[in-house]
Amino acid sequence: MKRRGFICGLGGIASGFLPRRRTIIAVMAAMALLPIEVSDAGWLSDVFKGSSKQAKPSKQAKPPKHITSRKPAALAKAAASAKRRTVKLAALGPVHLNPAALKQAAPLCDPSKFRIVLDVGHTAESEGAISARNVSEFAFNLRLAKQIAEKLKAEGFAETRLLLTEGKARRSLVKRVAAANDLRADLLLSIHHDSVPNKFLEDWEFEGKKSHFSDRFSGYSVFVSRDNPDFKTSLSFAELIGKEMKAQGLDYARQYTQAIMGRYQHPLLNKETGVYRYDELIVLRKTRMAAALLEAGSIINRDEELKMSSPERRDIISSGVTAAVKEFCEPRWGILGPL
Repeated sequence: MKRRGFICGLGGIASGFLPRRRTIIAVMAAMALLPIEVSDAGWLSDVFKGSSKQAKPSKQAKPPKHITSRKPAALAKAAASAKRRTVKLAALGPVHLNPAALKQAAPLCDPSKFRIVLDVGHTAESEGAISARNVSEFAFNLRLAKQIAEKLKAEGFAETRLLLTEGKARRSLVKRVAAANDLRADLLLSIHHDSVPNKFLEDWEFEGKKSHFSDRFSGYSVFVSRDNPDFKTSLSFAELIGKEMKAQGLDYARQYTQAIMGRYQHPLLNKETGVYRYDELIVLRKTRMAAALLEAGSIINRDEELKMSSPERRDIISSGVTAAVKEFCEPRWGILGPL
């Protein structure tokens, strides 16, 4: 209480003899010298009010009632009001930030030590979907994953790991989960390119070879599993990827909410960013770190396949993923941009 009395006195002197702007500066200096608890912040309103009433004659002040005479409701209201004033004053300068606020504003990770695993979907033996022009999904996945890894490393994420596995379908999935867990990664992103159920495929010929296509659907999509041990973080990362894809002018695939997709139908978690829930995916639910899967675009759609084959589209997607990782690691980057 002695400290509070000293600060009140300083505020009273400042309000009596200094203009309003200097009063604020004096109060800020007092706060920097003598930090106070949130519950003691109520005196500030008296200082500011006093500076705006210099022309009025002073009246005999009534003796203050003891704090215990206040009703509980009044005490709660006063405490809430004090908190609101403290938050507003924080905008005046860093001297008002308490240690807890500074801790919240600190980076969530050190990019040079943050380890993200880029899982290249499928393998050379189990190639995944075949594009409208007879190119394997694995080839698309590998090219894009390499470009994302290059961008991340260029941005300081030196511990980025490209995960390539061998073997057939399910066995390769078990291998990649074990490899990711052994790497003790902080985050996993599985890279894929989309197709459609066989019932939507149409026949055509490309360069004299029989092939299949479906121009009915297009777009990227992001998947997470509710069974992942860190589903909340997985969802946050997936949201950032979807937001960055949208910011790059890309549209997400909307067919997964439609009944015609049958067993491939999935719940849409965010209609703005194109994040879906796919609980059964082994690479998402068996990893011990937050994980998301990106379907970068449809390679069975003839127009979109050409776009996905271009360096320009790969650059757009890899830039979006890199921005999402940076914001995930350092939230302030998403607000201020690179410093």
